[in-house]
Amino acid sequence: MSASIPTDSVGLVTPQSYHFDEPLDLRSGKVLDAYDLTVETYGTLNGEKSNAILVCHALSGDHHAAGYHSATDKKPGWWDACIGPGKAIDTDLFFVVSLNNLGGCAGSTGPASINPKTETFYGPDFPVVTVRDWVKSQFRLMDRLGIEKWAAVIGGSLGGMQVLRWAISYPQRLGHAISIAAAPKLSAQNIAFNEVARHSIISDPNFHAGHYLQNNTYPKQGLMLARMVGHITYLSDSAMRAKFGKTVTDFEATGTNFGRDLRTGKLSFGLNVDFQVESYLHYQGERFSENFDANTYLLMTKALDYFDPSVDYEGNLAHAFANSSCKFLLISFSTDWRFPPERSREIVNALLKAGKEVSYLEIEADQGHDAFLLPVPRYIRALTTYLKRVHQELAAHAS
Repeated sequence: MSASIPTDSVGLVTPQSYHFDEPLDLRSGKVLDAYDLTVETYGTLNGEKSNAILVCHALSGDHHAAGYHSATDKKPGWWDACIGPGKAIDTDLFFVVSLNNLGGCAGSTGPASINPKTETFYGPDFPVVTVRDWVKSQFRLMDRLGIEKWAAVIGGSLGGMQVLRWAISYPQRLGHAISIAAAPKLSAQNIAFNEVARHSIISDPNFHAGHYLQNNTYPKQGLMLARMVGHITYLSDSAMRAKFGKTVTDFEATGTNFGRDLRTGKLSFGLNVDFQVESYLHYQGERFSENFDANTYLLMTKALDYFDPSVDYEGNLAHAFANSSCKFLLISFSTDWRFPPERSREIVNALLKAGKEVSYLEIEADQGHDAFLLPVPRYIRALTTYLKRVHQELAAHAS
């Protein structure tokens, strides 16, 4: 392993592509005749194929959850804090599968892929996919890998919603469902944030009704604004203050308003970027716009909006889980105002009404919704302890 790669990393990883010719019937009524899924795996599948864990990604995630694609990579996969030898999702114990969902822009079939019927980009013609559709495609991947039952399915945010759908759609095919910083369905406020983000994209003059790739451009300003709005909602006020502002003590000593650090030390008295938080948001938006497909962003936010597993059960979430046979772990974070703890408690209450075995932990953390991606000590300890018990269950069953 390269000296620049940490010893607790899964190291260098290479994505794999799986092609599926069997048509996929979507919830919208449309059909994908064939598709590809891009996948990364970490660790070793045991002889019984019983130690596999599926990791489901959130809105802007993909298959690259851990490790490095090259020795010169500056950053590892998006959940490297949790996946690796000796980490919470211990690759010395588990075989971890992470994929880029359908409609994504990191290798799996999506709007930026070539439509074989037209021999040009799918663009806006790629059908809307839902959490249910993703889980159906993940189920097919599971069969392709020869895995009969996941030891656990794990995800945060939109990934946590996929976890819940797994427990409903394929109740016998997972042992544990670990849903982190999720919700049973979006609030009106969350849908509103998503609509603002979508409108910023489709209003960009370079959007071209979704056919921007054929026009050799992309809606940069719209994507930047969408990401800036989204990023604000992922952080808490205290996280923003810690990153960009003075402490209360600094305020009392200097009279400087905390949370308002200036970039240059003085005001421009114009419409320039004066504050560090403004500069940070511009940087995040710029970087995101260069690496993420706009049509994919539109699809992912729609999948969030449409998620409601109670819809087929007369609005009764407990009834949705009636056939679930796995054990559940739900985790929420105190300062997450995008998916606050009360939304996780809604899921817990529904599971209890359905008579399911559920553990719930609310973590005191200042990082807001993004906390599920970060090495928050109590969160990591809880996840580590729970998954060690999962491994012990597997070992006891094998003996």
